[in-house]
Amino acid sequence: MKEIKAFIKPNRINRVIDALTDNGFKSMTLSQAEGTGAFKAKDARPSLDFRVTDSPVVKLELVCQNEEAQAAIDIIVANGKTEEPGDGIIYIANIEDAFQIKTGDSLKRYGL
Repeated sequence: MKEIKAFIKPNRINRVIDALTDNGFKSMTLSQAEGTGAFKAKDARPSLDFRVTDSPVVKLELVCQNEEAQAAIDIIVANGKTEEPGDGIIYIANIEDAFQIKTGDSLKRYGL
């Protein structure tokens, strides 16, 4: 299994979610975040909450089968990019196993 973490501009997240969902990626987690990437907007101001960042982003996380990862990446790139710098980044990690909280059962045995 692969875990995909993508940091996406807020104005592109609905487009990314819709495209992922339309292509069979139904389960994902979204979080509001702020980044300190290399790109700095001309009118960027520090966050009132964090006071150290200048770039609001949405963190999208999903787990998929190894063979599905490239399709998810392609969808995120195609729907998340803009004409401006600082569109975000995608990280990929291997997932050794996952467990249901209710039962403690490994999802690995179900092929997930």
